[in-house]
Amino acid sequence: MAWFDGSYTFDKSSLCIAHITDSHLFADKSGKYFDINTAAHFEQALAHIADQPIDCIIFGGDLTQDHSFESYLLFSELINVSDITCPVFWVPGNHDELAMLNRISGGQISPAKHIIANGVELLLVNSKGPTPAGWVTGAHLDEITDVLVDSNNSKVIFCHHNPLPINGYLDKHLLENGPQLLNILVNSNNTSALFHGHVHNDYQQSFRGLPIYATPASSIQFVKHTSQWEQKNAGPAYRIININSKKDKVEVKTEVVWLNA
Repeated sequence: MAWFDGSYTFDKSSLCIAHITDSHLFADKSGKYFDINTAAHFEQALAHIADQPIDCIIFGGDLTQDHSFESYLLFSELINVSDITCPVFWVPGNHDELAMLNRISGGQISPAKHIIANGVELLLVNSKGPTPAGWVTGAHLDEITDVLVDSNNSKVIFCHHNPLPINGYLDKHLLENGPQLLNILVNSNNTSALFHGHVHNDYQQSFRGLPIYATPASSIQFVKHTSQWEQKNAGPAYRIININSKKDKVEVKTEVVWLNA
């Protein structure tokens, strides 16, 4: 089965999306990542998202920290007991196992990777490689290329790894063929933006005019612009993305929502 075979359709020309990423959950709900209770942070972010007029949530990867299936079950449970009623989509992070993500998918947690609205489409790209660094396989790049040119709709891309360096410690684990992916997106002439997680902070970059946005983590943030791995509890965060398709133009507006601990 090809990555984009499963699709989800919204019968509307505007979408309000919550992008939440890097929850780093444990099997134990009281588990801590750098002294942060990641489940409590995730719950706080979900509660805030539930009060927003969103159409869907896209989870940006690194669901688990201890790599246990119980941490995936906790993710599902926290969504199910929240007040969120919209569909939840996901991309895999370097910590994730696709088999486990697929096991919790169904119902509210959708396995779809191609989200279609009127005039715009979302492509959820698999950047999980054989190491903590990211890699998009050649076959997947071909599939992305085909979907990009299959319709005139503008595309918005989501993946886990940063495709460009951020001048920080995690550049050792960036998307190793990021420029190749970005050139494919720009050359299609119908990609409006790319969003990613992984770097645990807020960044905005550009590649040949294509806007690239990093969403901070729901767990803990990593201090920006340092060669050392430094953590900071800035509270959970997520990103709101508003996409509006009007005739031949697609507007993408976004802001980060910080929830101080």
